[in-house]
Amino acid sequence: MGDRKLISSETDLLLRYLNGQRRHLLNMMEGLDDATLMRRMLPSQWSPAALVNHLTHDVERFWFRQVVANEPNGFQLPDGMEEAWWISADAPPRDILDAYRAEGAYSDEIVRACGLDDEPLWWDESMFGPGSRPDNLRDVILHVITETATHAGHMDVVRELIDGKQNMVFTSEPSE
Repeated sequence: MGDRKLISSETDLLLRYLNGQRRHLLNMMEGLDDATLMRRMLPSQWSPAALVNHLTHDVERFWFRQVVANEPNGFQLPDGMEEAWWISADAPPRDILDAYRAEGAYSDEIVRACGLDDEPLWWDESMFGPGSRPDNLRDVILHVITETATHAGHMDVVRELIDGKQNMVFTSEPSE
């Protein structure tokens, strides 16, 4: 495996995969101008910037600040925002991308301050149903990896519709 760095712990491994999905998503945003980041491309009417805003607030903030750490106002949307998927037309898309990067870094700090077997400090079964509570931080991280990867895949499709850019597409036929 050459110079490949050894992963020192399960936490490091999980964060490596989570950060890989975060980078994948942000890579698919690279090179897009502000107007394109704000353009609604699908019948559901979300824009690339709105997708990132959703991941910042409904995924990173909710799962790590609220569920894992139970921070006061852990899941509070910014003033004037009623839903993370819907951003104002004059929202600066670069600020949205920067907020996602910052929230991801903060989420990593929360993860590193906890043990993978630690139970979440907050959960409301009346909102999510009986038996829906994640067992531990490991479950939360795996959920966030899945959610981020799913939305990175959505962005792959949108980016291909915008300008044909594809992520990790092999162009030659496999040898037989």
